[in-house]
Amino acid sequence: MTTIDSSTMHTKPRETTGVAQMSNESVMGFDPTAHWHETLRDGTRILIRPIRKEDAMLERAFLERLSPESRSYRFLGQIQVNDDLIRRMTDLDYERDMAFIALRHDSGEKKEIGVSRFCTGDGGENCECAVTISDEWQGKGLGKLLMRHLIEVARQRGIKRMVSIDMAGNVAMHRLAESLGFHRKVNLDYPSEVIHTLDL
Repeated sequence: MTTIDSSTMHTKPRETTGVAQMSNESVMGFDPTAHWHETLRDGTRILIRPIRKEDAMLERAFLERLSPESRSYRFLGQIQVNDDLIRRMTDLDYERDMAFIALRHDSGEKKEIGVSRFCTGDGGENCECAVTISDEWQGKGLGKLLMRHLIEVARQRGIKRMVSIDMAGNVAMHRLAESLGFHRKVNLDYPSEVIHTLDL
C-alpha cells in the first residue's frame, strides 16, 4: 500500500490464547507464548505475537525504516527514535497496555514489519490504539490482521471503547478504521486530525 496503515497514540509518542503470570498476577488477554501464523493477501506467511522488551532492536530498526510520511502519520509529526522511545514501545505494563508485532524472515534475518498497540486510560473502560505497517508491506491486509488481534484482547479485558487519533490526510487509516467498524469525526481541538471510535 502506498498510502498508510498507521495511527498514533497521544498518551505515548487463532491458534493460541491464554493468561500469563507476570509479577505473580494474572494478566487478562496476555500470554507471552501466544502466536499466530497468518497469511497476507499476496500469500506471504507472517508471525504475529505480543511484543517483548527483548524486541528493542527490532522495534528500533522498524521505526527507522519507516518513510518520513509513515513516521509522521504514526506520531502526528516527526520524532527522534531514541532509547527512551524504544523502551516505552517495548517494555510494557501488560496490565494496562498491549502490543502485537508482525515478524517476517527476510534472507535469514528476522524483521518487524508491523505493530499494533493500545494503552488503557484511567478507569480501564477506554483505550487509545495505534497500528503501523512498514511501507513495503502496506496494502497486503496486515493492518487489519494486527488490529483484529488487538480488538479481541480489548474485548476480553472488558474495555468498552477504542479510540484512534489520526491525521485527516491519512486516507488509508480512514479506510482501515471504517472496515473494522470505527466511526470517524473531526477533532474540533485540532481540525487537521480525526478521531476514530469503536464501541466494543
